[in-house]
Amino acid sequence: MSNRASMAQHDGRRSYCHRGGEQPLLGATIPEHFATAAARHAGQEAVVSVPQQRRLSYRELVHEVNRLARGLLGIGCGKGDRIGIWSTNNLEWLLLQLATARIGAILVNINPAYQARELAYALRRSEVQFLFTIPAFHSSDYVAMLLELLPALAREPAAEPVNESLPTLKRVIIYDPAAPSATRRPCPGFLTWPEVLAAGKSLAGDTLDIAGATLDPDDAINIQYTSGTTGFPKAVVLTHHNILNNAWFSARAMHFSSRDRLCVPVPCYHCFGMVLANLLCLSVGACIVIPCEHFDPLAVLQTIGAERCSAVHGVPTMFIALLEHPHFGEFDLSSLRTGIMAGAPCPPALMQRVMRDLHCPEVLIGYGETEASPLTHLTTRDDTLERRTTTVGRNLPHQEVKVVDTDSGQTVEHGQVGEICFRGYHIMQGYHGDAEATRLAVDARGWLHSGDLGSMDAEGYVQITGRLREMIIRGGENIYPREIEDFIFTHPKVAEVAVFGVPSEFYGEQVMAWIQLHPGEQATEEEIRAYCKGRIAHYKIPEYIWFVDEFPMTVTGKLQKFRMREIAIERL
Repeated sequence: MSNRASMAQHDGRRSYCHRGGEQPLLGATIPEHFATAAARHAGQEAVVSVPQQRRLSYRELVHEVNRLARGLLGIGCGKGDRIGIWSTNNLEWLLLQLATARIGAILVNINPAYQARELAYALRRSEVQFLFTIPAFHSSDYVAMLLELLPALAREPAAEPVNESLPTLKRVIIYDPAAPSATRRPCPGFLTWPEVLAAGKSLAGDTLDIAGATLDPDDAINIQYTSGTTGFPKAVVLTHHNILNNAWFSARAMHFSSRDRLCVPVPCYHCFGMVLANLLCLSVGACIVIPCEHFDPLAVLQTIGAERCSAVHGVPTMFIALLEHPHFGEFDLSSLRTGIMAGAPCPPALMQRVMRDLHCPEVLIGYGETEASPLTHLTTRDDTLERRTTTVGRNLPHQEVKVVDTDSGQTVEHGQVGEICFRGYHIMQGYHGDAEATRLAVDARGWLHSGDLGSMDAEGYVQITGRLREMIIRGGENIYPREIEDFIFTHPKVAEVAVFGVPSEFYGEQVMAWIQLHPGEQATEEEIRAYCKGRIAHYKIPEYIWFVDEFPMTVTGKLQKFRMREIAIERL
């Protein structure tokens, strides 16, 4: 962008940057913008789901979205209702994303790695009223976990589930990605995908238009779970305006158009998949290509070659897995041009390999967080190689960023390290049902405090140097130690536990737990891991478990996790 409005505006030597833009912010809702793009590109492919062997043009996608939206209304969903989805990547995930937006319902993204305990927390925290789920994936039996939480599903014919701890939940809908139109009811209390579609057939023809007329860009449209920087996972509330503009301006920064085909191995339940992949493509008429339900490097390589994808997104561990795959050299990847690498620190050497060996010369580094819809910073193809490999670029148009002293809160000078803060259209409405946590995250002046440490140069480029708080980022997954600590503490042999992250060449960080046992007790690493398996998500289970007699402490008796981390790094 070259005009004055699009250039970064600075304040002397202070680490503050605001960017305008050649294009104004979009003032539309998601269904309004999607309808315009779909009409313009009606005959082009909108989505390809390789594992399901299904392809839809934009015209066909509109038809399927409207069918589902009518079905949602038919089973009693409406504007402001919360509809959860607990599933791996598939075409139905995308349809539900667009159908909920079409009627103004709030889509609640639930991690498919969650176990029953974590699912119950997510449903309760966000007050989910309708839940869509697949029956199973690999070792995760979703039906069994739901029956554990809601035994009435096995007895009552499509009645409201009965569980005092989940008082808002009305219906559970199951679908099989392999054959959603032929889904069989596993138990009397489940609804099926075909039954939802059938429920919309009797509605008046103008029902959807009437529902759409009540929508506003500032309506909440999505809840995503994030470990954030403190406490247990929080329900981040995002609006049409938040995520549509973030997707649109990210697409422009990538020079994305209707000619592009994006391979999407990142999960839809993350902002990375839902906003920076699905919504980004749909905002400009590009094609979404789903290579696999859950990341599989071979399937991704095959799909890029077969579908002639021009872009691929991923966290660093995904790109490493692609480059290191034994059959990497067997695929024609010359169609690749760009993509976003984000979700964890991106090593410069890896960036150079992706640009050279993956034939992705315009790959960009992205940075942000769920509370910011999610992208705040992105490099550009015109940046120098050094900036593309050692910084996260500058903030997107219509966003503000500053770096502040962690003690005084004052904006620091260029080159000094402080906490990175954001302000603009992209900042969340807040954490659902948690006003205090919202107040701690977004200050009285509207600045979202990231909890990340970094510095800014005179042209607005930001480098990330560390984290202010304890959050662990493992392969793109945000993990808060306290959640794991509280669970391991329930083991009868454990007297005290401290969980923190240690560096990992592959994952960025791995989870480590130091455990002090009750006097006279003995335990093994395998015993602790077995206790965790099936009760907390697999990626939260500690990779390293050390049994200790004591912990490094401050003079006031607080655990010194930074010292534990130093000791662990030395010994590892």
